[in-house]
Formats: sequence, structure tokens, C-alpha cells
Amino acid sequence: MAKANAKVLMLVDDEPAQRRLVAAIAARAGWRTIFADTGEEALDALNTEQGLLLDAVLIDQYGPGEGTIALIEAMHARRPALPVLLLTAHGSIEIAVGAMRAGASDYLIKPIAPDRLLGALDAASSSRANIGELRPLSEKIKAPLGFGEIVGAAPQFRAALAIAAKAARARVPVLIEGESGVGKEVVAEAIHAASPRTKKPWVAVNCGAIPENLVESELFGHERGAFTGAFERKLGRFQEADGGTIFLDEVGELPLDAQVKLLRVLQSGEIQPIGARVTRDVDVRVVAATNKKLIEEVAAGRFREDLYYRLNVVQVTIPPLRDRPGDLPALARHLLARIAAQPGMRGLGITDEALSLLMSFSWPGNVRQLQNALFRAAVLCEGEALTSADFPQIALQNHDNITPLMSPVAGAGVTLFEADGHIRNLEEIEADVIRLAIGHYRGRMTEVARRLGIGRSTLYRKLGELGIGDVAA
Repeated sequence: MAKANAKVLMLVDDEPAQRRLVAAIAARAGWRTIFADTGEEALDALNTEQGLLLDAVLIDQYGPGEGTIALIEAMHARRPALPVLLLTAHGSIEIAVGAMRAGASDYLIKPIAPDRLLGALDAASSSRANIGELRPLSEKIKAPLGFGEIVGAAPQFRAALAIAAKAARARVPVLIEGESGVGKEVVAEAIHAASPRTKKPWVAVNCGAIPENLVESELFGHERGAFTGAFERKLGRFQEADGGTIFLDEVGELPLDAQVKLLRVLQSGEIQPIGARVTRDVDVRVVAATNKKLIEEVAAGRFREDLYYRLNVVQVTIPPLRDRPGDLPALARHLLARIAAQPGMRGLGITDEALSLLMSFSWPGNVRQLQNALFRAAVLCEGEALTSADFPQIALQNHDNITPLMSPVAGAGVTLFEADGHIRNLEEIEADVIRLAIGHYRGRMTEVARRLGIGRSTLYRKLGELGIGDVAA
């Protein structure tokens, strides 16, 4: 009966603070958490009355990887349909590959972000997600991209990148809005890379992953003895970023008192660590991101209006993947190339049939979800190219609607008709084709001109005539 009222999670971890944090986050979504100190205790618990009610297991990897992999294998052998999630402080792709091949359903990196954990638990508990195709396994494939390397030709996406590229050269704050998984951090890293601060520190902070009582200390630091447990002096993330860029992800999650302190930094360029008697000057460029509409948070009284306008000097809105399906083929191939460069992985192609299947899906988790689906498929693929059979969960989700949104080999990204059914203006179509080519060939204008069958001078003339010079930048 307990299962009817609450989903049950078993956390394998003996650290009290981590237990409390995970249980509190899980409780938000109606999960009840039980605990096991060791792998042996967790395996024994599988056959108990509570163990039979389990909806998911979360293993906190605190020891050698081999022991964790063995535990995952043992759990998968006893309960193949039970989702097992791995939580680790090590962002290694090798660990992800090993965990997945052992039977893990998910892979999360500390510090744990509430939205990421809840998303993983939601996917784990879905009756249609036992294979785990849609879960965030790869978390992140590192290696920042420059603006010229970011894949996407959809007009609204290129326009957003053009705004970000122009803002990169200035010191002004930038606010990046967009749904979870659209690539806000990728764009933020590109802004830093294209700025005069590129050789200075890049510091990323997930505001949603910091406990409310530690936000001020994390951002601005503290002196020794400033509060109970402050046994040594700690530099805040703003001091670490001095001279460079700080990326405040999920800035809308900051508590109101921390918002006041952040506003002061933006206004004066000064920070005051907890317990410090004097302020300290910092030269930091702030790039913030949120999956919320911050103006709506302001109206609801959850976000300060003065801080909103300080952060929102330049706004970049990244469209969701479902609004640019024509970008998916090039994006999928690009992600597969990045996956192939990771330890233990190999180069794989992808068939048009598989691309059609992927293009028929709405991707609520956006580019991150696509990357994770490709990552899992690539790990488990035994052939030389991914086929539709390598994405069983996508096919299951699309059982009632398998008509592709667009053919991956025919005019992807170019809309021929207006909403009223009439053909679009030829100049508009031509502009979209040029944008598509620039995105597909990542800004290599000689290659763009060659593929379009025109000279470089003609290409640049058309850019000017069609008014797309900025978007192509």
C-alpha cells in the first residue's frame, strides 16, 4: 500500500548529510527514501518487504570504481527491471561507460542539482522508461565550443548566437534564458571564449544545487571562525573568478537575501566575505542562466526587480530543440563525433531511418536529452552505425505518432510554406538556405560558397542584400 502513496528510493550511502539532502530533494516529488550503508546491505535489502517495493536505487560512489561497478552488476542480475542510478564526484566518461555497461540507468555528478535528480527519478519511475533511453547518462562531454563550432542553422537559433557573440566583446552582464537542456552553458562558455577574458578564470556555479544556508559562503567566501564549522578561511566563487567570468546557472533559484548581495557586487564590484571587516574589489563578468521566465518570477515577488534589470543588460533566448527539428541531423552527427572522442568509445555513423525516428520525437529534455540518448545507444551498439533499433525507447514513446517532423535528407530547416498555405517569398527561402549552410559547415565560408555553387564574393554580397550578415557571424 505504501507504493500507492509514494514511490520508494533506496540510497546506498553512509554519509548523513548526503542522505538528508537526497531525501529532502526526493520528497519534493513524492518519493520516500530508505537507506543502506553498504553494497552488501543494499543487496540484502532487495528481497525484504521494503525492497520489493523499490522504484529506484541511487548509489553514491565514494570508493574505487570497481566496487561500484560490481554492485551495479549484482543488482542488475537480481532485479533487471529496477533502475539503478549512480551519483559520483568524478565526471569521467569512463565511469559512465562502465556503469552503463554494468546496467546503470543514470549517471549524476556532484554537487547534485535538484532538478537533475528529480528529472532522473521521474524518468526512472516511468512505466515506459525501463530501458532508460531518455535518462541523463553522460551529464557532460567536456570541451568548450566556440561560436563557429556550435551546430545549428535555424534562424531563431542563429539570431540568438549572433546576440551572444556581439555581447561577448563587452563587459556587460548577459542573461541566457531557455528550457533545461537547450545548451545555455555551451553558449555561456562560448561567450567567455570569445571575450577578452578568455585566458582568465571561468567559474561555473549551479545556484540550484547549493543549500540555502551555504549560498553566501559559496559565492562570497568566509573568514575562519565566522560561523560554527568555519574552521578555515574559504575563498568564494567570485574571488576565484576575479579577472574572468562567473556563470550563475539557475540564477532564479537564489534566495532573496543572496540576491541582495549579488546586486551589490554588480553595482559596486565589491564583495564582503562572511566575518570579514572590509570589502574586497573583484573584476568579474557575470553571465547568468535560467530555465524560468525571470520577469514572471519578478511579478510573483520571488526575484528582485532591480537585480533582474542588472543581469538582463543583454538577453539571449535559446529556442528548444523541438522548434528547430531541421538542426537535428547535423547536431546528432556532431554529438556522435564528440562521443567517439571519449575514452572507450569509437566512431559510429547513423542511418537516415534512425534520424527520421529521432526527428519524430519532441525532445522535452532538448539537446542534453538527445546527447544522452546517443551516448547510451553508442555504448551499447555492436554495429558500425546507429539504426532505429538502437533507440527502442524513442520508438516506444512515438508508438502513436511515428510520422517524422521532417525528412533528414530533404530541406531540413527550411520552411517552404506560410501558415496560410501559400509559398514563402523566394528571398526568405534563400536566406534560410544560406543560414542552414553556414550552420551546417560551421561558418567555413569558402566551403559554404562551394557547396552552394557560388563564389565567396557572391556569397558575401547575398549576406548583405538579405540582411543576414549579423546572424551568420
